[in-house]
Amino acid sequence: MSHKTFGNLFLSIGAMKAGTTWLYAVLERHPALHFTPEKEIHYFYHRYVNNRHLSEERRLASARDRYLFRFDPQKAQIDRVRHNLHWVAQYLQRPVDDFWYRNLFDMRDHQIWACDFSNLHAHIPAEAWPTISSSSDRLRVLYTMRDPLKRLWSHTKFHLQMTNSLDNLKTWRPKDFKNFAYQAHIWENAEYGAVLRRMKKGLREDERKVIFYEDLHADQRGTLRSIEEFLDLPAFDYPQRLLERRFTESVSHPMPDFFPELFAKDIERIRAEIQAEGFTLPAKWG
Repeated sequence: MSHKTFGNLFLSIGAMKAGTTWLYAVLERHPALHFTPEKEIHYFYHRYVNNRHLSEERRLASARDRYLFRFDPQKAQIDRVRHNLHWVAQYLQRPVDDFWYRNLFDMRDHQIWACDFSNLHAHIPAEAWPTISSSSDRLRVLYTMRDPLKRLWSHTKFHLQMTNSLDNLKTWRPKDFKNFAYQAHIWENAEYGAVLRRMKKGLREDERKVIFYEDLHADQRGTLRSIEEFLDLPAFDYPQRLLERRFTESVSHPMPDFFPELFAKDIERIRAEIQAEGFTLPAKWG
């Protein structure tokens, strides 16, 4: 029986374009983990960084685009639609506070952990983590890093794809790529060292875990087992066909030869910051 607002809370906080959607799709199969229909709720980002992020207009748009008009009456399963509509009703409640967030998980049954994979949570201040922890029976926070240059290129392509701007990949000059990537909402996702320092400052050692994208895909089952151990869960036998799937892949477009040099100094600094936190960089980072 939960005594604190959030119960047992498992958060994956990014990094963006570092395999978190794959992790979500795989871990969703574990019988001890409960996910809401929405992979990324972003509640703590809303509370501690930008209190407009879950505005009524944004939540209404999300409800419309993702749930209300997405099912085909010829094929839909009525219980699934009913479940989603119940959840959407909770999502549209007011005010957006800790109890609002807790109630998004109220359809949890016997599962041990409420799970939220919101990449923006990497940006919440260190001071917020003890508050979140004290409102949880148990808190576990997972952060995944990927080769910073490859992640930045993937993020660039993905953003242009999502904003119907893919033509820019063929027409942009070096300074255009540089100006784009150094926008705060893009570049902040590259600052692994800053995220690691915030985690270390705000979370106890048993509350935080860091993995590398490259290690995850070199040993999928081994890394999944280490996450289960982090959560004190029994092993689950994930279907091999699921492990082989890829999700939210960016459009295929080769990285321009000039791209690495644009960010070389910052990439070198970020790598040094990760090593300063005691981590060994994967060999595949080069």
